[in-house]
Amino acid sequence: MFFFEKPSAMRQVQRFFRSPSTVCVAAEGHLLEVAEPGEIRPDWKPWRFDALPIAMERLPVAPGHGRSGQSHAPKLAAIRQALDGVERVIIATDPGREGSMIAWEVLEHLGWRGRVDRLRLGALDEISIRRAFGLLAKEDDSGERDYAAYLEALCRQYEDWHLGLNGTRAVSLRLRPPAFREPWRFGGVQTPTLAILADLEERIRNFVPRDFYKIALPVTTESGASLTLWHAPKDKIFAIEDAETIRDAAEGWAGPLAVVQKDVRRTPPKLFSKDTLARACAKRFGWDPQVTARHAQALYDKGYLSYPRTESVHLPDSQAKDAAAVLAAIATADKDLAAHNPATPQIRRGPKGHYVKDPGEHHAIVPLRKVPGPGDAAPEALRLWLLIAKNFLAAHMADGIDARTTVTADLATPLGQKRFVITGSVVKVPGWRALYGTEADEDEVVPGKAKADDEPTTGRLPPVRDGEAGTGGEPTIETARTEPPRRITRGELPVVMGRLIDQIEDPALKRALENPANPTEPKGLGTAATRDAVLPKLMKSHYVTLLKGKDPGITVTEVGLAFVAAVRRVFPAYGDPVGRAVFESELAEIGRATTKAEALRRAETFRQRTRERVEALIGAVSGAERLAVDGKAPPSGGRAPTAAMVSFAKSLATRKGIPLPPEATREAGACRVFLNTHAGPRTALGAERTVPAGDGAARPPTPAMLRFAASLAREKRLEALPPEIETDFQACRAFLDAHAGGEAKAGKAPPARDAPAKKTRRPRNPAGPARAPRRRRAAGT
Repeated sequence: MFFFEKPSAMRQVQRFFRSPSTVCVAAEGHLLEVAEPGEIRPDWKPWRFDALPIAMERLPVAPGHGRSGQSHAPKLAAIRQALDGVERVIIATDPGREGSMIAWEVLEHLGWRGRVDRLRLGALDEISIRRAFGLLAKEDDSGERDYAAYLEALCRQYEDWHLGLNGTRAVSLRLRPPAFREPWRFGGVQTPTLAILADLEERIRNFVPRDFYKIALPVTTESGASLTLWHAPKDKIFAIEDAETIRDAAEGWAGPLAVVQKDVRRTPPKLFSKDTLARACAKRFGWDPQVTARHAQALYDKGYLSYPRTESVHLPDSQAKDAAAVLAAIATADKDLAAHNPATPQIRRGPKGHYVKDPGEHHAIVPLRKVPGPGDAAPEALRLWLLIAKNFLAAHMADGIDARTTVTADLATPLGQKRFVITGSVVKVPGWRALYGTEADEDEVVPGKAKADDEPTTGRLPPVRDGEAGTGGEPTIETARTEPPRRITRGELPVVMGRLIDQIEDPALKRALENPANPTEPKGLGTAATRDAVLPKLMKSHYVTLLKGKDPGITVTEVGLAFVAAVRRVFPAYGDPVGRAVFESELAEIGRATTKAEALRRAETFRQRTRERVEALIGAVSGAERLAVDGKAPPSGGRAPTAAMVSFAKSLATRKGIPLPPEATREAGACRVFLNTHAGPRTALGAERTVPAGDGAARPPTPAMLRFAASLAREKRLEALPPEIETDFQACRAFLDAHAGGEAKAGKAPPARDAPAKKTRRPRNPAGPARAPRRRRAAGT
């Protein structure tokens, strides 16, 4: 029996089957899900600190439900029936831990004890499928090694469930300030990821710009050429007195000029990993990383692209012989690509090239011999394919070569010898840059870092001989300002999580993040398959918000900063991104076990360690004091505030001389918090407002009340609703009582005349969401 992840992949592979004794099933994702705490034990449903920690040696699972709400039980029953009489199961799900888990969890749940092998389908074109079968025939232990990958995924789910459940309840019940109504959601990966963003937010907020100085020296050469040299050292000049001293020393300078000319090679960009592809699509198309992942998966399922959930930017040496055939294939799909197709592909080997001996579990994302024709792919998916095909073509084109000339002059000053320099660069050989045009000159900046100061450069310099005499003109001082660190953008966050080493300055911590087994893939947070799911979780918890723009920057809210501060105060290990990355690398050792017995031993050790860490977390939280915060609470909704709310908030900020938070003009919840905090205790109608004890904000009116109030305002020809009505239940009820002719009783607005009756919904648990995190692709976050 062949066990596939989805029917589309099953159809691609079934074309090769001839045996009548072959059975195929497709899971269509995870068919099992972990039971809710209240389903396991009723006393675990309420949020009570004395019930923590909630810990289990094994997580009980049951048939899950699809997006439509339909139970997966019939699919499990069909697979059970298909297993009847089977002698061998071949797992053919997507390669990787999650694909392994999708099949193994079902086989174990159904009690399968027979032989299991693993078909590793790195791509779904014909040649890749035939190669996968050839490799399967040579491997006797593919099933055992795949079981180790399954156990690693299972352990990630195990830790995610325990940390998410216990951490969220503990910090919400004991550390969360009273003003915060939403639960403080906690996760093994999302919490240290938020810590990275919070540290950057603090650096940006605390940044104080400083002026620094550069000295320009116009020079005329002996042959009559004119150019300007600059003294702009990497160690910036912050003292104007120093700049003036150097300027004065340069006055009247005359002397020889040193000229160095050399050719500089510009190599093509790296191939794409899942994270770098997400970053490129965010920059060019403005796509959310999850949108990029969805289009890449669709292309993979149709056999146009290699497996997309990869952390590698390299290809195996064995695939170098395929380059010419793949390039010929993609040339048939696009005339612009065809115009640049090299006669002989250039193969660059080694870590700085594109082909290596071992690229890791999955190689870089590349196009295949099968290319999409007209109508074969959605327009957005086709744009993605062209981007990847272009990247693959550039990787096999010639290097670009620049002719670079550097002219320098060394001047003696009271502060020591100072160098003035200018560099001119012209394209000598375009190479792969002919394919990219001006895009080739775009610098890839490190996310979260300040923009580097440009070195003094220009285009073509006038002819200057080495040693030629030069005479200086009137030197001048140019003033520049330091810039704050750049915000990490939505498209950059997965790259930051995967390459945490780029965010660290401490040499010892950098060494801790190195990966000797694969130097090009340092230790990071999460996995390639789950990183793009972290940001939506942080936004749902109101820890972060997005700014405007094509690839919007991420800003951390007061809620997020308070949460990180509380976690670090009580249990610093969970707010340490480097420590988490090292921990993740230890977790990955489970998947590297060579035997089933070794994998089981490592998995059991990890589960025990997880339970100990959860107990330590609960113990630390139990003795901690609740965080003191100045009455700020998270926004409670994503809708925009009304014009009346914004106008009232702005006038209030002006009158009280306090800053208006930017999110108060964008989100109704944030605006309501600001008004509740600063508007005072009186309502629009002059009645005293009663604020419930222990509550940091007034109760807002219901949507039905607001709709009815708006209809009354129109009916009574009122110019506008008082702004307090938008935010205060009592004020809105008083307005309805005054204008509805006695119809609004007990704070309940009558339904609109033509509004259809709504179905009654089951009330939510007032203590907050008691559901543990459900597991899908995002296990381990």
